[in-house]
Amino acid sequence: MSASFEDLISRVKECDKKVVAVAAAADDAVLEAVAAARRQGIADAILVGDEAKIRAIAAELNIDLTGWRIIDEPDNVQASLKAVKLAHDGEADMYMKGLIDTKTFLKSILDKEVGLRTGKMLSHVAVFQVKGIEQLLFLTDVAFVTYPTLEDKVNIINNTVEVAHACGIPCPRVAPLAAVEVVNPKMPCTVDADELRKMNEDGRITGCVVDGPLSMDIAIDPEAAAHKGAQDRPAAGHADILLFPDIQAGNICYKTLVHTAQCENGCILTGTQVPAILTSRSDSFQTKVNSIALAAVVAEAMKKNK
Repeated sequence: MSASFEDLISRVKECDKKVVAVAAAADDAVLEAVAAARRQGIADAILVGDEAKIRAIAAELNIDLTGWRIIDEPDNVQASLKAVKLAHDGEADMYMKGLIDTKTFLKSILDKEVGLRTGKMLSHVAVFQVKGIEQLLFLTDVAFVTYPTLEDKVNIINNTVEVAHACGIPCPRVAPLAAVEVVNPKMPCTVDADELRKMNEDGRITGCVVDGPLSMDIAIDPEAAAHKGAQDRPAAGHADILLFPDIQAGNICYKTLVHTAQCENGCILTGTQVPAILTSRSDSFQTKVNSIALAAVVAEAMKKNK
């Protein structure tokens, strides 16, 4: 079971070295991250983009590109299509966003000919290692699905459970979050949470334990759970997966953790043929490296499941 990103990186090193295809790789932050991932034995990279710019940035950063595969494509849209095709065709195990906008990156993923469609709904998961919390936290969805329906939430849980399994958590505890821990018909997210719990009980959601609705304090703090008399609930105090009612709540929590807590995190897009690494320029260097490590762990699990 992985309880930290150090554990995840150790898991990566136990399997075949993975390859990440980078779309529009002429980006200093991304080049630094993939170079670090290569040094640490996490993954090799295929760089797709303007080769002259890639080499110039690498020289400024003192990154030796000897032995790297570079595909010269100055046009960013074409670079994204060539990079995603590498993952589609099995030449790469992961797909990563470089210096292109998110819309172009997602459009390449959804391309009917060379993209990474699987028929599943796409969703985003952010994995956090937070000081003071013994387990990794899987936050979803904080960046992609805006206002999920009950059916969407089922799909998000299924996608995230696969990620948790890949990280060595055999039966993750899922907490559909709300402001309260009781069902209130005037609060639709609590009704959804209760329905998700019932769906888990009758076998329509598997591979995990769903316990909701739960307030955030009860979900992650054993003392708060005990204080409120909820310590006997399956996920109380030890939730692995935090399912947010909408992107507003999820994104606010994500950014609060990033900017105020002592933590590390990594993020991937799931529901795709291979893990997609969708980081932003504001994400830290370590977040990008962690995201590559997380994607590598998931890619290995997907390979085994095939």
